[in-house]
Amino acid sequence: MHSYLGLLILAFLVTFAVMVPYIGLLYKLKFTRKKETGEVRKTATKAFYKIREMHAGKAGVPTGGGIPVAVVVAVMFAAVFLITRGEGIISGYPILGELVAITFTFIGFGLLGFYDDVIKILGFNKAGFFGLRMRHKFMLQWVVALGSAAILHWGLKIDFVYIPYWGPVFLGIGYFFLAALVIVAFANAFDFTDGLDGLSCGLLMICLMAFWLISMADLDGVLATFIVLWLGSLMAYLYFNIYPARIMLGNVGGLAFGATLAVVGLLSGKIVALMVIGGVFLAEGLSSLLQLYSKRFMKKRIFPIAPLHHWLQLVGWEEPKIVARAWLVGLVLAIFGVWLAVL
Repeated sequence: MHSYLGLLILAFLVTFAVMVPYIGLLYKLKFTRKKETGEVRKTATKAFYKIREMHAGKAGVPTGGGIPVAVVVAVMFAAVFLITRGEGIISGYPILGELVAITFTFIGFGLLGFYDDVIKILGFNKAGFFGLRMRHKFMLQWVVALGSAAILHWGLKIDFVYIPYWGPVFLGIGYFFLAALVIVAFANAFDFTDGLDGLSCGLLMICLMAFWLISMADLDGVLATFIVLWLGSLMAYLYFNIYPARIMLGNVGGLAFGATLAVVGLLSGKIVALMVIGGVFLAEGLSSLLQLYSKRFMKKRIFPIAPLHHWLQLVGWEEPKIVARAWLVGLVLAIFGVWLAVL
């Protein structure tokens, strides 16, 4: 326990020390959120314009806060195992295989997000230069997710999910496709949730605390080590991201963090607990998905605007109130999820 807490504190201090000059560098490079101007799609509603007006003050805030978090966590995670050579670290999986599963997802989705951030900030998406359409980016997400699922299924020989009060349910090759679906779903759900200062990463910290308890109970030292490093780094980032934010996460964190949270849950074998602990993310993602399909196939909107946090803003809730209450809901769900995980 002492070594885990030491790693958490070290990750916090390193990230905090990096974040201050990093924010200054982003300002110099003008790697900031641009003011939304000009024409928008013809189907835009009054609700859309109202939300855009509410967020107009965020223009000029640097984006890309997920980059130092991802780099610090990846480097420190690798350093821990290079220094210790895995000695004294217990896991029910082959240590190398578990390391590959986590880092492949973390870095793979991070690179997809980095590409998206760069073309948006530099305006390449408007110029059509190196831009990919939404469906192409979605296909790339599936490619990386299938790679992660393959490592979990064939590399680590995972082929079951644990259902509370039922026990393990063996899925065979079906696990491969289920794992990929869960990874893609959480990557996008997290990205949709990252719309208010402190919302997504505050919820993520709560989720990771829950899975830290689960990994400790399961004696999974590899997963516990990764989680505490990630937690420490997120704490430092959140200091600068709470309202009013001095830096925003960007798609690097938006995609990588959601996908990796899914892998953390899949490695624990507690998929039901993952759905409960990450329930706020799923609710945000589902609201956006329902809105998309209702517009496309029913030619009408279920919600005035999606995801849910924007709808709450629209009805008059202030941004800090939405975030604080979402954290409280996330905390209750995390406690419930841990209880389910240990049944």
